[in-house]
Amino acid sequence: MPSKILTSSEFESLINENELVFIDFWAEWCAPCKQFSKVYEQVADQFPGIIFAKVNIEEQQELADFFEIRSIPHLMVFKEGIVIYSDAGSMPESTLKELAQQALDADVSEIRAQLEQDKE
Repeated sequence: MPSKILTSSEFESLINENELVFIDFWAEWCAPCKQFSKVYEQVADQFPGIIFAKVNIEEQQELADFFEIRSIPHLMVFKEGIVIYSDAGSMPESTLKELAQQALDADVSEIRAQLEQDKE
């Protein structure tokens, strides 16, 4: 399944309506981003249960600023609306596949409970 181009207007609904979302922050001029994009697309094909999205930081500066993206490529992983991974840099296919499996297996119920308690 090819990755989805994500805009700031779609961001919140995508995160809230899907259990697991990977987001690749990138730019057209970034050579490492282009290299990582190939790996990202390959892994996206292997994990159809995960939403793989891409944010062009030049076209979506509001999102890049909100998440304080300073280095690209930058990968963020949201599970049930909670950020469970955020790091800059490229990675090999094997590492991204391992991260995808860990994200699928991750239990965020304790984090969710703590967030709910903090709201009270």
